[in-house]
Amino acid sequence: MTLLDAPQYDPARSRRNLLIVQCSVGAFVLLFIGWWLVASRPVDWPWNWNRYLFGRHAVNKFLTAVEADDLTRAYGIWTNDKNWQQHPDQHSVYPYARFQGDWSPTSPDNEYGAIKNHKIAEAARYGNNLLVAVLINGRKTDALNLSYEPKTGQLSFAPPGVSLYLGP
Repeated sequence: MTLLDAPQYDPARSRRNLLIVQCSVGAFVLLFIGWWLVASRPVDWPWNWNRYLFGRHAVNKFLTAVEADDLTRAYGIWTNDKNWQQHPDQHSVYPYARFQGDWSPTSPDNEYGAIKNHKIAEAARYGNNLLVAVLINGRKTDALNLSYEPKTGQLSFAPPGVSLYLGP
């Protein structure tokens, strides 16, 4: 066989290769769209979509624990440390006693009262963090703005004067 001799054309192999390429591209597009839908359809670059996904999930888990009045588990989610009781000195910036004062249903500092339900209204990036606006107890206005830091997985209150606009 010389260099200029071409192999015999195989139409079945050509169709099979084309079908493999088309199925691979279709599967990639479906996975991409599925990832975007699971991340709550963010209007952002795809490499930031996990920030939305994990941030919304952390806020949802946290508020579900607060609704169940399980403040020890909620504080573990807030600090992203399930074993926070073994080393409370590491969380001296926002100690558990202050956390109870802010989130306990009987606390006078809790302006929402007993939290019975919540709805995540909006999420948007703010610097490297994700701001999440949550409507508490069926409120239509005055959303609770929480900040999620993706590197540490910790929740915190939004910076003073920073909130998401939810529209009229």
